[in-house]
Amino acid sequence: MFPYTVTRALRGLAVVASVSVGGLSLAQADVPPPPTGEPILFVDGAITHTNVGAEAQFDLESLAAQPSETFTTSTTWTEGTPTFTGVPLKALLEAVGATGDTVTAVALNNYAIDIPVDSLNDDAPIVAYYIDGKSFSRRDKGPLWIVYPYDSSADYRNDLVYGRSIWRLERLTVK
Repeated sequence: MFPYTVTRALRGLAVVASVSVGGLSLAQADVPPPPTGEPILFVDGAITHTNVGAEAQFDLESLAAQPSETFTTSTTWTEGTPTFTGVPLKALLEAVGATGDTVTAVALNNYAIDIPVDSLNDDAPIVAYYIDGKSFSRRDKGPLWIVYPYDSSADYRNDLVYGRSIWRLERLTVK
């Protein structure tokens, strides 16, 4: 009788764990182990999957191991049409079990912007870690940049989206 009860309880927990909260599914793979390299992104707040204390930390290698998107687009801050590669912000929030409705993105210079979770698409924006196939330095708006495929839709070419396109990204706080 006991094994049946435990199995039934675990099935109930699995159903609860796959419920969508704040637009994000909690039935995701665990966050990667603590970074072995220098952490470049810190995620905290209303998250259920952590790897260092109460936050999820990522180095370049652990970010690059996440699902990725690549697109080529012009920006108002670069010349030409660079190719950006990164993890979709929505997928990253799912990986850490985000349960909030808003994510505050904070840059190394403390510039911060709130992004509603319900504004995220499966493929945009991305947290770009490569430009033209290479990592990029703080001098070049790195090491991380929230980027939208601006050329793909007029919806991505407005002051609101440009304001959310935060470079030198360091922290995401889910509220």
